[in-house]
Amino acid sequence: MNRRDFLKLSAGAGAMTLMPGCLLAAPEPKRKKLNFVFILIDDMGWTDPGCYGSTFYETPNIDKLAAEGMRFTNAYAASPVCSPTRASIMTGKYPARLGITQWIGAPDKPVKYVHNMPTEEPTIAEALRQAGYTTAFIGKWHLGNKPYYPEHQGFDINIAGNRKGHPHDGYFSPYNLENLDDGPKGEYLTDRLTDECLEFLDENSDKPFLLYLSYYAVHTPMQAKKDLIDKYTSKAEKLPPSDGPHYLAEGDNIMTNQVQDHPVYAAMVQSTDESIGRLMNKLEALGLAGNTAVIFMSDNGGLSTRKSKNIPTSNLPLRAGKGWLYEGGIRVPMTIKWPGRVKPPSVCNEPVTSTDFYPTMLQMANLPLRPNQHIDGLSLVPLLTGTGKFDRDAIYWHYPHYHGSGSRPGGAVRAGNYKLIEFYEDNRVELYNLKNDISEKRNLAEKMPQKTAQLKKMLRSWRESVRARMPKPKPG
Repeated sequence: MNRRDFLKLSAGAGAMTLMPGCLLAAPEPKRKKLNFVFILIDDMGWTDPGCYGSTFYETPNIDKLAAEGMRFTNAYAASPVCSPTRASIMTGKYPARLGITQWIGAPDKPVKYVHNMPTEEPTIAEALRQAGYTTAFIGKWHLGNKPYYPEHQGFDINIAGNRKGHPHDGYFSPYNLENLDDGPKGEYLTDRLTDECLEFLDENSDKPFLLYLSYYAVHTPMQAKKDLIDKYTSKAEKLPPSDGPHYLAEGDNIMTNQVQDHPVYAAMVQSTDESIGRLMNKLEALGLAGNTAVIFMSDNGGLSTRKSKNIPTSNLPLRAGKGWLYEGGIRVPMTIKWPGRVKPPSVCNEPVTSTDFYPTMLQMANLPLRPNQHIDGLSLVPLLTGTGKFDRDAIYWHYPHYHGSGSRPGGAVRAGNYKLIEFYEDNRVELYNLKNDISEKRNLAEKMPQKTAQLKKMLRSWRESVRARMPKPKPG
């Protein structure tokens, strides 16, 4: 259902006729329900925002959002690619439990995966809608084809959500995107999605809402406004020589970018940041900012590893990028602004992951938790408010696929400061102490056999518990 049809339906359903002589008792004042704005960026790297270390990209609005809430330094996507992470946010379940282990549309190699998020799978949108929230999804969906679109997964409104994982015809209108009318020729998609959000807020400021804004940016194709490209081209030309190599080898014929200097990508980042600023200003103008929680995250690490040298970004000091189980592929920027409850500016170093949003948002909204649904998530409220305990043994990943960035099938577990990666082709394992070695340069597997065995056992037990689909071992 689009926004306009939804408004007509709501108006009709809300009409009420009073019989003559009947008086309505004045209702008792109720505390306003907390609104939610969830902003999901596509392929933004951990160090892309200025508040995470970038000196080339300019993100004043993202930085301001982080300064007004809590910035997480050890936040993880549930997968190094988009669709599985998106499913984990919606359901509070690990992708392996759902069977959605690959970006939807990729070949079923070497493991078959689920190509849609089942409609019988409860979502955070359904939970909030049942509690009286108006729910809108605007942007990239990529969780299946019809009939698995947002309007069948708990959202009253779906704008631009469809099967596509990126704008195949580009970021400038005409977009040729399902569920989104083309705008004037040359209109920029990131701006258009933000315009749709501002209109939604204008029309729904008097009721509790979940606005889930899922930008297609900063995913390829790399396309941006010419004036911003010119700006960053000039800025790149003035950069001092880097201390080390521009590219490092990662795997077979694969290079990892070590420098943030791509003018088009930088321009895309700035346009996204400007749109977030427009959205925050609208919340202020409508008097909603004080009662709206804003969540910001990327769906996986930045695209920094590929065969060509036209690589969008660098995740340094993290190793590798999108598609990989090294930190560059799964550690992402994340902030939560919760007015009146989170003391700004706060920084949280506790490892958290995208399955945590479902229970967190329920608790923030004073709604009962649904542990049988968000079985793999923990509420972040104790971290956000500094009250209670947050007790997690480990975070797990399962990516039994090949990726165009050069990565190989594998799984990973992080427990405390230690992280183990297992490569499924040959059962090879690597162990890293992330506290001392965030760049994952020193493999401790042979030096720490007991810790290696412990984490390997944990990973394999977890895979069995979620019935993870495994590739067949290579013969011989």
